Amino acid sequence: MKALALLVVVITGVMLIYAGQDLPPFGDPNTDMYQHRMTQRFIECSDTESGVPNIVTALLANYRGYDTLGETTVIFTAGMAVMLLLRRRET
Repeated sequence: MKALALLVVVITGVMLIYAGQDLPPFGDPNTDMYQHRMTQRFIECSDTESGVPNIVTALLANYRGYDTLGETTVIFTAGMAVMLLLRRRET
């Protein structure tokens, strides 16, 4: 059983390393994701469209509001589940 678990971990690690070879260099401003015109639009217009001077806050609160709400709901639900599992029961 331990050999199977080790095999699964090794295969997963090899797959992650193989997939990581296709990632762009970290922080390279010339990658495709930074050259997209939506990125430039967010940088130029987020202050005027949202009224929030911080670009990250404007993106999370205004442009991706429903996505952020979903992520917050998942984190809250996980936290409540952990609290319910770890609570002490009076006997």
